Amino acid sequence: MLMIMGACTDDTIGVSITDSVSSVIEDSSFVITGHAVRNERVLMRTTSKMLGRISADGYGHLTADAVTSWMPAMNIDTTGVTPESIDSCRLKLRIPASNGFTGDSLAPMRLSVYRLNKPLPSPIYSDFDPSGYYQSSDLLATESYSPASGWLEVATSYLTGTAVHDTVRVISIPVSTDIGRDLLRTYRANPDLFSSPTAFADVFPGIYITNSYGSGHVVNIKATELDVYYHKHVQLTDTTDTTYHALNQAYLASTPEVVSNNIIRYQIDDALTAMVNNGAALIAAPAGYEVQVHFPIQEIIDRYRSNVGSNQAIINSLSLELPVSIPPTQYNIQPPSHLLMVKTSKKDQFINGDSLTNNKDSFYALYDASSKKYTFTGLRNYVLDIINNHGGIASEEDMEFTITPVDVTTYTYPTSYYYSTSTTTVVTKISPMVSRPAVACLLLDKAKVRITYSKQIVD
Repeated sequence: MLMIMGACTDDTIGVSITDSVSSVIEDSSFVITGHAVRNERVLMRTTSKMLGRISADGYGHLTADAVTSWMPAMNIDTTGVTPESIDSCRLKLRIPASNGFTGDSLAPMRLSVYRLNKPLPSPIYSDFDPSGYYQSSDLLATESYSPASGWLEVATSYLTGTAVHDTVRVISIPVSTDIGRDLLRTYRANPDLFSSPTAFADVFPGIYITNSYGSGHVVNIKATELDVYYHKHVQLTDTTDTTYHALNQAYLASTPEVVSNNIIRYQIDDALTAMVNNGAALIAAPAGYEVQVHFPIQEIIDRYRSNVGSNQAIINSLSLELPVSIPPTQYNIQPPSHLLMVKTSKKDQFINGDSLTNNKDSFYALYDASSKKYTFTGLRNYVLDIINNHGGIASEEDMEFTITPVDVTTYTYPTSYYYSTSTTTVVTKISPMVSRPAVACLLLDKAKVRITYSKQIVD
């Protein structure tokens, strides 16, 4: 015992027991500022198409048309099939069976479809003028339609080899049988023209779909294809043969690989204009308004460093909560389902590159209808990048962000671990919002920029 006591009081040995105090600090006293800006010219990087016309008090007047080029079928059934075997052709527009429209589901409207006479430009924007790409004589079909018309069917698509089923309502538009017959003749003569969208553009550049009569709703078209119906004569044996009827094949489709675009004309409601003039941070889609904000990242870093001093610390999280108010509108138009927050200097690069968020320059948030707010939770890498790679000094670009409405596409796949099974959802695409009309005001004065970090004080 005497030997041990002597060792603990020997200055040459040092302190053998160190006292420390750990604490978790949360700070949400920061202020975010911003203002609404008009965003009329949007690069549409999505196969979804909005079609129709709507006038809604509190929202404004929206007209939506669409253009698309085609992805041709690389293999067309030619066994026992001649151009005379083609019985009919239909252009099919598929809209979600639920939440696939905004407005009056019974409002009678008419669409017109025109054949393009030259390939679409790329890139292509929401203010595109199609007038030089078709003539009135290029009319392929007209059809009355509404969200309540058409038939229900289960559409099947394949992602990474897995079948995905979705219930849709189909608007089926009869077009001339000559189209299918001409396509079959062309394929028989030169199949290489069907090998890529670029080669096929010389055969059939695409279509323009416009609302030619009526107002009252806009629909969200998730898929567009041209189906050809035919019969075929097949020799079974040397002495028997048969004819198969009611066969069909999708000759053409609008896919992510081809140029497609929504033509948006949005005249904002006077009440919303007054709100913007009074400083409201208005979000409106499609091709409406977005918000530019100043994010106080330098103040956050400076206060963090001041509180931590020379003690050990680690940043646990950095988040932004954005409550919203919903302007009263006809048809009860709701806020966007998702918002993208991206550094303003990198916004065009993000949209043009069809990017996904990296939680350093760009982030997305899902709207929570119960709490009426968006929460961006993944900002930790953003602040760590400035601290670790830029000496804790934020540039002007690091503080200026644009918040804009987007559509987020996800893919869910099953995962297994030993005896348990679950699912994993990943984001596969983020693009400017064209799924439906949307409007909301971001309440920046009530926003919460919250940082939490752990600090250890050593005595």
